[in-house]
Amino acid sequence: MSHYKHWKSWAIAIAAILLIWSGSLPAIAADATSNSVNGAKLFEANCAGCHPNGGNIIRRGKNLRKNTLKRHHLDSLEAIARKVKEGKNPMPAYGDRLSSEQIETVSAYVLSQAERDWK
Repeated sequence: MSHYKHWKSWAIAIAAILLIWSGSLPAIAADATSNSVNGAKLFEANCAGCHPNGGNIIRRGKNLRKNTLKRHHLDSLEAIARKVKEGKNPMPAYGDRLSSEQIETVSAYVLSQAERDWK
């Protein structure tokens, strides 16, 4: 009988955790949508001049397409954020212009757009 009580306690605890977690899903979805919109705005204001639709008007072949990012080892959020922050000639560094949060947001936007082939 005590085994049953132990199992019942675990079941109640798991159910409570799932109930709490499921209640936060709308907030998580809203936050993701907000970050996507903010990422698009940051990209438009700071990046689209040289990288319209993920392209590159300055250096051919240095676009933001998925295969190009992978070829240059820039296919992770951390790698893109580092490039945005530090730059590399001819791309300027944005570490002094954007906050860390903004850099992370625009980097996530670039990565998500690359996954969608900028469509």
